[in-house]
Amino acid sequence: MRGYGIRAVVLAGVLCALVLVGAYEGLGLAGLSAGTAFIFAVGWVVYLSSERSVLAALRARPVSEVENPGLYRLVRELCRDARLSVPRLYVSPATQPNILTVGCSSRSAAVCCTEGLLRVLSQGELRAVLAHELAHVSRRDTLVSSWSAGLASLVAFVPGPLTALLVQFTAPSCREYRADFDGAMLAGDPMALASALRKIDSSAADAPLPARGLLAAAGHLMIAHPFSLRGIGRLFRTHPPTGERVRRLESLAGYPR
Repeated sequence: MRGYGIRAVVLAGVLCALVLVGAYEGLGLAGLSAGTAFIFAVGWVVYLSSERSVLAALRARPVSEVENPGLYRLVRELCRDARLSVPRLYVSPATQPNILTVGCSSRSAAVCCTEGLLRVLSQGELRAVLAHELAHVSRRDTLVSSWSAGLASLVAFVPGPLTALLVQFTAPSCREYRADFDGAMLAGDPMALASALRKIDSSAADAPLPARGLLAAAGHLMIAHPFSLRGIGRLFRTHPPTGERVRRLESLAGYPR
């Protein structure tokens, strides 16, 4: 988390400095005060809107333990082993199998599965991808990723490349390799995670989500790249190649090659 956490801090510092310098040059001390107030206001908006904007983009709804006891059982078991608080669980009606976690702390984390994910994966594969998401929480990746999603949501309706550059700067793809490793160790089954990634990547390629609006700001939070890799969609790539992720997981499992 430290490497891209520093990136996020640097970006925030540069943006704040630009706002303060511009305000001071234009209005002097009064402008400096107004600029400071503006920065604090935007900071609160980003903090408060990150989770809301991501879940709204996926049209997610909260799911209760009565409605899906099996999902809660898997999450509780993994959280017990990882010594984490049980996150809130949401389900999105999206047919593309995918999953993401948003939240600025382990106590405020929210895990969102798509209906496609719950339908396509076996129980072992579902357990593995849940472990991957909890690894992000344990590593505190979600703090930076959620902040960048909230910031990107503020510019999500301007030309796509701006959102893509903002997200890629603050959420580099290498974080997924680390979460794959930690998640595989937590679940105890690297091959289940490898199998799940293959299924998710294949389905995402056949039915990509639209890389626009709030979805463009939330794509980096998902376990696999949800957008088309053709044309401008390549600008939004925030995940390493699935083939390389699978290769590393197979090596971790001692799979002969």
